[in-house]
Amino acid sequence: MPTSDILDHAVTLSQQALVTAWTVLLPMLGATLIVGLLVGIFQATTQIQEQTLSFAPKLLVLTVILFLAGPWFLRVLTDFATQDLGGFWQYIVIH
Repeated sequence: MPTSDILDHAVTLSQQALVTAWTVLLPMLGATLIVGLLVGIFQATTQIQEQTLSFAPKLLVLTVILFLAGPWFLRVLTDFATQDLGGFWQYIVIH
């Protein structure tokens, strides 16, 4: 197998891995960012500086998102593993 094919496959696999990671992480990061911003605005306006007040809502939102979107996350990761990593064994050279 030519080296250029292996490198092309490695680059494509890396790109797909990054796209898959962003697809799974973006909903959680976005929701946590929005909740953190809202809690920060609430703390600034009420002058309450409690550390658990900023942590607990983020944890609750992440738990809800993982509960609701967990099956979709798992399907995206499983599709990546079966489709993109499925042909990877062809490029492994055993000496």
